[in-house]
Amino acid sequence: MPAPSPSPIADDPAPPVGTAAAIGSIVAFWAFYCAVATLRAALLNFDGQYDLLLRRLVVTAVSMAISAAMWRALRRVTRHGPARAVAIVALLSVPAALAYAIVNQRMFLPAVGTLQVGDDGAAAKAIGTIAAHADVAVNGYFFFAAWAALYLALAYAAQGRVAERRAARFAAAAQSAELRALRYQVNPHFLFNTLNSLSALVMTGKPDEAERMILNLSTFFRSSLAGDPATDAPLADEIALQRLYLAIETVRFPARILLIEDIADPVADALVPGLILQPLVENAVKHGVSRSRGLVTIAIRAWAQDDMLALSVTDDAPADPRPDDVAPSTTGIGLRNVADRLAARFGARALCRAGPSPGGGFAVTILMPLVREE
Repeated sequence: MPAPSPSPIADDPAPPVGTAAAIGSIVAFWAFYCAVATLRAALLNFDGQYDLLLRRLVVTAVSMAISAAMWRALRRVTRHGPARAVAIVALLSVPAALAYAIVNQRMFLPAVGTLQVGDDGAAAKAIGTIAAHADVAVNGYFFFAAWAALYLALAYAAQGRVAERRAARFAAAAQSAELRALRYQVNPHFLFNTLNSLSALVMTGKPDEAERMILNLSTFFRSSLAGDPATDAPLADEIALQRLYLAIETVRFPARILLIEDIADPVADALVPGLILQPLVENAVKHGVSRSRGLVTIAIRAWAQDDMLALSVTDDAPADPRPDDVAPSTTGIGLRNVADRLAARFGARALCRAGPSPGGGFAVTILMPLVREE
């Protein structure tokens, strides 16, 4: 048995910043530092600009190496939450700043000579050197803390993007599951009604009609179940399925169903959710044809309305003459199914309107974004 494929919405590990991005941030940060320091020295017209630049490049290279060492320690920090990450950055910046201060002072200040007892000038010089070291170390601390803050920002931004992609995958999976559930709700409902009709044909001794219905039913389900419920189907295929469905119902209601198709050329190649018309046509048969004694015309129309696709299913069955207290109630499962599927597929961009037609019968109109096959 083949191993199951991995889930498309499996959790991703906490994402560190990529090596290229981390190194790039280090180089960019310290290159900016070097450029600013060099510009300052030039504006202040220090002596020995070339020598100072070489020394500054050494300090910059060492600082990059120290930042790279910090990066290796920080790669897993973002998995522990921002508060812990900030605390770790604050601690790591201390030895980094001390190392930076030592290198910087070695490169830019002369070494302090050996102190002699009573040598007040040497002591003062040593105190001044220590103060200078402390000042450079404080500056270095903020330099490394600033770079670490930049790294954390990059890391949490990467985590945010992964979380957004994961949420989008979960939303897509939920929408797909909802579409599948609603799509499969149609088939048992239709099958139940058709089997009742088939049973009636058998019991009334009409084997030829029963055989024809079985063949049409087999073709209908083979066609309707072949596609992915979460994908769209060509409008022509959807209407062909309704022809097949009405052919099944015509066996049950001979000479009582007339189908009219009016599909505008601009929408002939449109895509629609599979079986979106099925509940509407079925309702026209159930609540129109089955309650009428004469011929009932069922019309399926499609046309473009700006950048939207409009679909309608109407029938001209006369109103039920029975009083309201004995009229069979309808649950509206079919219409709710269509509305729910449209909402799951298109959100607020689609709508479904239903109600009695002014001239008699019932009309349902669907408005959805016009989608064409790419």
